Amino acid sequence: MSVEIHPTSIVSKKAKLGVNVKIGPFTIIEDEVEIGDNTEISSNVKIKNFTKIGSNCQIFEGSIIGNIPQHLGFKEEKTFVEIGNNVVIREYCTIHRGTNFDDGITRIDDNSYLMAYVHIAHDCKVGKETILANNVTLAGHVRIGNYVFIGGLTPIHQFCRVGDYAMVGGASAVDKDIPPFTRASKNHVLLYGLNLVGLKRRGFSSEQIKIIKEAYRTLFRSNLTLSEAIKEVEKSIPQTEEVKLLLDFVKTTKRGIAPEASKRK
Repeated sequence: MSVEIHPTSIVSKKAKLGVNVKIGPFTIIEDEVEIGDNTEISSNVKIKNFTKIGSNCQIFEGSIIGNIPQHLGFKEEKTFVEIGNNVVIREYCTIHRGTNFDDGITRIDDNSYLMAYVHIAHDCKVGKETILANNVTLAGHVRIGNYVFIGGLTPIHQFCRVGDYAMVGGASAVDKDIPPFTRASKNHVLLYGLNLVGLKRRGFSSEQIKIIKEAYRTLFRSNLTLSEAIKEVEKSIPQTEEVKLLLDFVKTTKRGIAPEASKRK
């Protein structure tokens, strides 16, 4: 049940390490760091102050977690990175601390998987069981929901949101919000209907999918304005939990919703 630290690594005595933590060669762990039980950290990793990592995580070679944000207004204030349990962070990922321009926390929730070279900027929130493929880049204040997949080489503009159960294709450029349950791709990003494969894999019934599809068509493929479409969905479509989630997302957009592909032909 002891901690294994390679002799070439530098680990602060002030850092709090759980049981069965393993730290590989040439890794640096600074003072204000907490690492949960059974987490494995590979070689040449740097975990900086004000970082909390959960249990059963895997952090691969070359990753840097908890560095100061790339924000000209940052004044060395005490801000944080929080990583949940069972998170996998592959080679050369970078995750930056939050700022006082938000809640001061950059967070990755449980069971998420970050592939090589992913960048998570200041104040981002990544939901549970989300996969970010190679070279996904999140600008500041981005919100990624639960059960999301984002394809490789995709940049996401600051303050954009990607809703629960959405899928974004590789090499897309996301500059608008991507609603829950949808499938989006291209540069700049467009909506291409529902993420049907993802919804089926997550156990959504045919009836649930049918209702979501009706709401999607009204919101994004009809000739109504968005405000008119919202009212029509509220009036004519069953207000299931999924429809409520979709409506709430659309109502609270600040960046605007990505356009439907059929309207751009």
